[in-house]
Formats: sequence, structure tokens, C-alpha cells
Amino acid sequence: MVTISLCMIVKNEEAVIGRCLASIKDLVDEINIVDTGSTDRTRQIVQQFSVRLFDFEWIHHFAAARNFSFQQATKDYILWLDADDVLLPEDQKKLKALKASLQPDIDAVSMNYNLSTDEEGNVTSFIRRNRLVRREKQFQWIGAVHEYLAVSGKILESDIAISHRPLSHDVDRNLNIYTQLIESGETLSPRDLYYYANELKDHSRYEEAIVYYEQFLSCHLGWFEDCIQACFKMADCYDALQKNEQKMNAILKSFYYDIPRPEACCRLGFHFMELQRNEEAIYWYEQALLVKEKPNAPFQNTIFNTWLPHLQLCVLYDRLQQYELANQHNETAKSFKPNDERILHNESYFKQILNK
Repeated sequence: MVTISLCMIVKNEEAVIGRCLASIKDLVDEINIVDTGSTDRTRQIVQQFSVRLFDFEWIHHFAAARNFSFQQATKDYILWLDADDVLLPEDQKKLKALKASLQPDIDAVSMNYNLSTDEEGNVTSFIRRNRLVRREKQFQWIGAVHEYLAVSGKILESDIAISHRPLSHDVDRNLNIYTQLIESGETLSPRDLYYYANELKDHSRYEEAIVYYEQFLSCHLGWFEDCIQACFKMADCYDALQKNEQKMNAILKSFYYDIPRPEACCRLGFHFMELQRNEEAIYWYEQALLVKEKPNAPFQNTIFNTWLPHLQLCVLYDRLQQYELANQHNETAKSFKPNDERILHNESYFKQILNK
């Protein structure tokens, strides 16, 4: 059986670190915690577990801190987590089974990173991450902010999921780091252009965000998935600025990088729906249901090809007084969200309309 070192970087994580370690402590052979300057009870909490605690002076560079944490590992494989991540019981069982069966020639194991769930507990948004890596390969983290692990070789795609469960977030941290990089004269990489634009957008600095999204897309060096997301995010910026034509163009620009994604179809459907152009809206929402997402696609938001287009089609067909078809779409939406108030209201409405 292979051995696993858990490597984490932390700072002021007293609210979540205990929950994280409790979910993983029995599945790893070593826990390395790198503290970058906690002033709360983080250090006291982690010392309640069998951990190796290290200090690292924070230099506003996440990759540097993560690479230092990886350097402390002594086992066959390295697993990395953030303090606000957890392994749910089902995924604990899967990781235990993987550890018992993992062949030593595997260089990395990718896992789902579940970012959000609905009120029913169903995962609605997740991405794929290379989460477990062979130590002797000495893979490196890259990037001061929104760092990524550069991995190559033989990669195993697992069905294990890490669940992201944040309780709070320092909304200014990443933007401040990027501002310092720019002020120091550092040239932003294509990846950094994209993530800096995201930070500007999240701070409602829409005009500036659009400039950096355009710079990112025009360099033609970005990952195509980031390019698609940049188009969608740029559309959100134009929407906030009430520039509908530019918003539409940004959505359509995503078609350059791949076949229309369900999210793009839903965005176009909503655009026409707002304009009361019902037939066009129906076309795009139906397209969202026809597009098949790749099972291990790196970014997935399931609402765009499950309940959302069905709920919108329900409204659209109701506008056209095609009540049977509208009711069918509402019932399908209910199969995904059985307790949604809007869907239940529609159900009562159609019972009256159709005399059921």
C-alpha cells in the first residue's frame, strides 16, 4: 500500500481547520501544516492532531508557500487540501480504497472539487483538480495568485470528490496581491490577466475587467476553458453596464473556442426571453438540453443542462399558451428540484389550468 503525506498552507483558519483535519486524519500517513502567520487559534487547533508544523514567512506568493509545503513531505504521494475543504464520508471510503489499490507508477490522481450544492444537497458546480501526486516527480506550483500545480505523466481520473465548504473569504486579498505585482513592474502572464480580470469584476470594476479580459483573449495563449469562461464573465460585465449588444457579442465569442456550451445556450435563451422573443428563447434553451457535457470536463455547472432550461421552457410555453408542454417541462424541472417554491407554484397553477 502506498503512503500519503497531506500538505497544507494555513493562516487564521481556526473556524475550519479542525473540521478539515478530522475528515482526513485517518487516511494519510503524515500531516504537514505550513503556517504563514496565524494570529488566531489555528496553531493550537492543528496541534491537537498528529501534525508536523512548519513556519513560512508570507511573501504574497501562494505557489512559493505551497512548494515549501511539498518540500516537507516524506511519503510516496502528496495530497493537498485547503483548510476549508472536507472529505465527506462517501469520499473518505473511496480514498481509502484508492490508497489500497493505487499502483506506484501513477504520477497523479485527479478528483472532483465540489464548489456548490443546491438546497437538496446535489452538487451544482465542480471542477477537476490534480489532487494526489507522486512525491518523487517533484511537481511544482506556479503563480502568485490562483496558483496551479504543473503535472505531467500518467494521470488517473478518480470519482473521489473534495468538498469546498468556506465559512468566510478575504475578498480583497487576491486583488491586493495583483496590485502589488503590477506596481512592482511585473508583467502578468496570460493566466494572471484572466484571474486579475476576475478580481476586478468581483469588485464591480467592470470597465477595467473588460479591458483585461480582452487582453487575455487577444494574446491567444490562454487555456481554452479559461477563454470560454472569460467570454461569459465579460458578458456579465457588459450586462452590469447595461450594454446588451456587447453582452450578446461576448456570449457568441465563446463559440470560437468550442461547440456552444449549455451555459452559453441558457445565456442566449435568457437574452431573447427578456426581449419577449419567445421562439428564439425556446430554441436556445432546447439546445442547452441537447448539448452533452463531457463526464470529466474541467468545469461543470449542472444547472444549465438540468432544471434551469426546463423551468424557463415552462415559462416560455406558458406564454405561448401551450400549457401541456409547459407543464411537462415543469414536471421535469421538479425531478431535479422537488422542493423549489417556483416549481411547486407552477404545479398548482397547471392543475387549475389543465383541470387535473
